[in-house]
Amino acid sequence: MTAETGFFRGKSLGATSLLTFAILSLAWFVGFASRLFAIVRFESIIHEFDPWFNYRATHHMVENGFYNFLNWFDERAWYPLGRIVGGTVYPGLMVTSGLIHWVLDTLNFHVHIREICVFLAPTFSGLTAIATYLLTKELWSAGAGLFAACFIAISPGYTSRSVAGSYDNEGIAIFALQFTYYLWVKSLKTGSVMWASFCALSYFYMVSAWGGYVFIINLIPLHVLALIIVAAMQYARARISRQQFMTLFVGGLTFFGILAVVVYFGLVWGGYVAPFSGRFYSLWDTGYAKIHIPIIASVSEHQPTTWVSFFFDLHITAAVFPVGLWYCVKNVNDERVFIILYAVSAVYFAGVMVRLMLTLTPAVCVLSGIAFSFTFEKYLRDDEKSSTKSDSDRQMYDKVTKKGKVDLGVRAVGTAAASETAEDGVGVNSRSLVSVVLVLFLLMFVVHATYVTSNAYSHPSVVLQSSNSHGDRIIMDDFREAYHWLRENTADDARIMSWWDYGYQIAGMANRTTLVDNNTWNNSHIALVGKAMSSNESAAYEIMRELDVDYVLVIFGGVIGYSGDDINKFLWMVRIAEGEHPKEIKEANYFTDSGEYSVGPHASDIMLNCMMYKMSYYRFAEVRMGYNQDGFDRTRGYVIGKKVRAVFHSRQAICEETIVQDITLEHIEEAYTSENWLVRIYKVKKPENRPTIKKSERQVRLESKRVAKV
Repeated sequence: MTAETGFFRGKSLGATSLLTFAILSLAWFVGFASRLFAIVRFESIIHEFDPWFNYRATHHMVENGFYNFLNWFDERAWYPLGRIVGGTVYPGLMVTSGLIHWVLDTLNFHVHIREICVFLAPTFSGLTAIATYLLTKELWSAGAGLFAACFIAISPGYTSRSVAGSYDNEGIAIFALQFTYYLWVKSLKTGSVMWASFCALSYFYMVSAWGGYVFIINLIPLHVLALIIVAAMQYARARISRQQFMTLFVGGLTFFGILAVVVYFGLVWGGYVAPFSGRFYSLWDTGYAKIHIPIIASVSEHQPTTWVSFFFDLHITAAVFPVGLWYCVKNVNDERVFIILYAVSAVYFAGVMVRLMLTLTPAVCVLSGIAFSFTFEKYLRDDEKSSTKSDSDRQMYDKVTKKGKVDLGVRAVGTAAASETAEDGVGVNSRSLVSVVLVLFLLMFVVHATYVTSNAYSHPSVVLQSSNSHGDRIIMDDFREAYHWLRENTADDARIMSWWDYGYQIAGMANRTTLVDNNTWNNSHIALVGKAMSSNESAAYEIMRELDVDYVLVIFGGVIGYSGDDINKFLWMVRIAEGEHPKEIKEANYFTDSGEYSVGPHASDIMLNCMMYKMSYYRFAEVRMGYNQDGFDRTRGYVIGKKVRAVFHSRQAICEETIVQDITLEHIEEAYTSENWLVRIYKVKKPENRPTIKKSERQVRLESKRVAKV
């Protein structure tokens, strides 16, 4: 958009550039500031699970160098297998942080690498806004680009992965995604080899930073294929009849589609092409992962997206972006075919997997920017035209009056001017009303985005927050408390068994060896841990001895009402274990007779005697909370199935009461329980040097009494 069109009509090029710079700078600042809620409320800390490994890997690279990082074998992960880190990570995130750290050190700004990791994603949010502006400007206009930049700067769908402390690949990958798309569209419009080279370099950076690069590697060829098909259709349509054209189009599309499928399966069958992963198949069949690979379905971000999530993460832009998509279809050209394909494919994939809402958000922001820009531009342009026309008519009427030549023709001109002025008055009122409504929608979007960012996406998973009856804030720091205990009170080579969700945090904060972690590359190893958690204590002890386990860590939320604990995840442990050990573990055995998953009095005996149940509820019946009875689980909402009981017996005419613990431990012992019972750690007992002798057999019985001879 030039200085003579759109929002910047009548402004000089310098004023236009200054206004653009000011808006983009403000978008960067607002985007950065809105992501700092967690820092202000808590402290500078790494969030979630994956970011802890990314931080640990970055720290290792900074301390030991990039070459050592590429050859790093992590012996603290996946014991006893270990993990080759260099070939199993996307190093773009680590290299970016390390490069920033090196530049600051060179300039004598000595900043700890953790602070760079914490603030990296908020900083890149501003770069993402600029990249979105450049892309939208190439697709439509500068005004639309400014709208899109402001949208993506605070959109909850993008903020969820880029708040301060969320040191994950997506924090920089969305910038690389948008910038690569911009360079692709730019090279397509200009035909310049220079822009194409820049696009290739940006794509290389994108590949090094995020596994979602497959979205680009498929979308760009799809765009090229669409342009080829459109060009062929235009060429054929001018030379054959409409009926022949439709026959050729449908037949050709069917033939090439079948041919592509046959060629693909032939290459897979011949071993020339590797088959798609389970995550890819789950994009086309939402029930595939739950049946064949339950570990994929067990991850919450791999679940299908609900309608509420679309509104929650996109707000008004979810309803507006189809308008922008229609404008692009109505005014289609080569580059707008790209955003059409991008939006349609992203909408489908976001509906299948909630995690892919992240890839939909940039397209929604671009198309919403186009919709708002086109609407405002149309109304503002009409106002200017009507105002200019009214002024010219008024001047003509004044000139005629001054000359005194008020004849019938002049009266006609005056009547026409008055009638147009009245019509313009109605039009101005209508357009003003629509403009005010749109501005209110924009303000509502800002309020919603700020609220969601503050209350939903700015709470670190390692620190929980609650409030008492007086409204005072209560901080529950059980996770870091337990990890610190492990770091200070266990041997340096101690092996910790837990569910894979907590592997990265244990290695990052406790610096101890784990059996499984969030990399989930070995399903059999995870299934073995799930089998140990699902088995009775004796069977689990054999597994733990085979794996050289020293401590077992479980998360239990029954005291404080924390719903993300291991009891609520337990069925996934059972399903994953059943996939590898179907003879020993069966999911149906962990349900009640009525088919309900319960830990209450009606729970099955297998459920009540499994390791997960015992470790979670050991000594729990001794705890009484409020007006609830002993053993009341606040997360599940009922009393547990096993708890302490009173046994009465009489001795010398006196009735005595003995407390008997229903849940007893034989092969493990409680080592540590955090303040709010959220993290419980058990020590695995070492096997005895000799077999246990029953008490009745400990005394040596003499068959005959021997007397010493004098």
